[in-house]
Amino acid sequence: MSDHVHWLLQPLPNRTGDCWALREIMHSIKSYSAKQILRVMKHIGIVWQIEWHDRIIRNEPEFKDTWECIRQNPVTAGLSSTPESYPFLWQTSHLFP
Repeated sequence: MSDHVHWLLQPLPNRTGDCWALREIMHSIKSYSAKQILRVMKHIGIVWQIEWHDRIIRNEPEFKDTWECIRQNPVTAGLSSTPESYPFLWQTSHLFP
């Protein structure tokens, strides 16, 4: 998407065995990617908004609906004719049989 990102992720356990907090995950992703964007694009300024929105997915049907919505987002926005032809869509194959 040209002005926002959708991530569908599952926090993994940290060294203590607890799952990483979403705020820690988001901080890490935003910090690393902002540094790379600023370096590669020679961009000066703010890359990410401060806030972000999250939602807990509680069951498989909700997971599948959410994933399909994310997949179709570039098509709906007119950026691609199919989800598969959108160059910035990535999925981990073991999650999707």
